Amino acid sequence: MNLFKISWSNLRDKPLSSFLSGLLMTLGIAIISLLLLLNKQLDDQFRKNIRGIDMVLGAKGSPLQLILSSIYQIDSPVGNIPLAEAERLTRNPMIKSAIPLALGDNYRSFRIVGTNKKYLDHFEATIAQGKLFAADLECVIGSRVAEVTGLKIGDSFAGSHGLDEAGEAHKDTKYKVVGVLNPSNSVADQLILTPVSSVWAIHEHHEEHEGEAEKGAAVAEEDHDHDHEGEEHTEEEREITSMLIQFRNPMGMMLARGINTNSKLQAALPNIEVNRLFELLGVGVETLRYLALAIIFVAGISVFVSLYNSLKERRYEMALMLSMGATRTQLFMMLLLEGLVLALIGFLAGLVLSRLSMLVISGYVQGTYHYDFSNFSILTEEWYILGAAVLIGLVAAALPAIGVYRMNISRTLAEE
Repeated sequence: MNLFKISWSNLRDKPLSSFLSGLLMTLGIAIISLLLLLNKQLDDQFRKNIRGIDMVLGAKGSPLQLILSSIYQIDSPVGNIPLAEAERLTRNPMIKSAIPLALGDNYRSFRIVGTNKKYLDHFEATIAQGKLFAADLECVIGSRVAEVTGLKIGDSFAGSHGLDEAGEAHKDTKYKVVGVLNPSNSVADQLILTPVSSVWAIHEHHEEHEGEAEKGAAVAEEDHDHDHEGEEHTEEEREITSMLIQFRNPMGMMLARGINTNSKLQAALPNIEVNRLFELLGVGVETLRYLALAIIFVAGISVFVSLYNSLKERRYEMALMLSMGATRTQLFMMLLLEGLVLALIGFLAGLVLSRLSMLVISGYVQGTYHYDFSNFSILTEEWYILGAAVLIGLVAAALPAIGVYRMNISRTLAEE
């Protein structure tokens, strides 16, 4: 007697109840699996990119916004800060390194970041083709930028003002691609990197061009002289967006309070802000997790009710099987198999549904923030979910299946 074939036939004979039980199990497992995948992807991306960055120095405002815009490049900058003031604060012996960042432009929604070689070294981004930028308006592009935009070494392009692709383009001054980076699975993959002086040069030219366009030819020449005076003044008041700071030792964290209290700048600590962000997200994640567990529990009840009703309806059939030589243990195992099959179908369908959902989310994240959420491998925690699903299916099936041992064969056959 093939128990598996009989169990499968019994499930097919009750398509509606079997579908409902499997659907509930699928939804519960899909939600938990999706939450685990999202949590893993977010944790990997957030933790990897802040590694080695102990403090971010920027303008006064939201510390979380400063962290998101300066490290993860997924928010608008808080504002600009004087370069001279930032350099003065970073001369402290407790500070090991300081990486300047100048933001403000983009190309096809990929951010153009003014910085130096330390930025590439920090994220372990190496040159795959070409060379590192060495002069104004030279740039290297991340692997993701090269893939999406089609830019290659020797190409020139005009950046757009602001962080939105729809911003006004700096058509008169163009960047030149001199290098392409190897994939590093970091934020550097989605950036266009250039010297800080390139960002200054682009915006000075843009402001100068606007001024000349609004005035007549005679006045323009006079304004040009004033612009030269302004350039000398600007040299002393150069601005950047922020600085990424690494301490020599943990005692450096004490600097943050002094900077926030005694200067016009803001010092934000990435680990604290990211932990706070995960705490805020954790409330919603925990709620969804409990909801998913409740759905799985309801799925177990559904399996129990389905098999209990099935046992009542098939009493004559089972009594007949017993009279023909089948053992009660075989019938018990047959009912257990039905619960097990429903649990396995729910688990597999749940994994597929969670991956399809993750694919949609990944497409949105890549299109909006250029982050890669395409790792769909099975997590260790999901094997625990499989164990829990199998346990629920077996327990839900075992409870009604115990009735097989209490069945009176002669009475059942006589009643029918």
